[in-house]
Amino acid sequence: MSELVQQASKQLTELVRGEMKLAQAEMTEKGKRYGKSGGLFGGASAAGILMLQALVATVIAALALVVPVWAAALIVTVLLGVVAAVLAVSGKKQISKAAPPAPRSTIDNVKADLAEIKRSAHR
Repeated sequence: MSELVQQASKQLTELVRGEMKLAQAEMTEKGKRYGKSGGLFGGASAAGILMLQALVATVIAALALVVPVWAAALIVTVLLGVVAAVLAVSGKKQISKAAPPAPRSTIDNVKADLAEIKRSAHR
């Protein structure tokens, strides 16, 4: 009987170790893929920023057909400033709605659970 228990324990240990090695290999592969995708997203972001810069230059050039180049550049600059200000104000509102950063409802639930466990333990 003790040999069977010992053999079962050994097999269980080997099974757990094998599963851990498999999980480690799987996570390593996933980590490599996430790293590659992060680099690709970074490249896409850089290309997107360059595209937006080219678009701004195109808008300035188009406006320069109607007004002097300096006025076209000034108009586009002011419009971009307004967009930036609106986005900044919207972002500030979202941050104030998210404050405080602690998960208050979760903390309150944990405190309530602990209080209930203490009450149950004292009975």
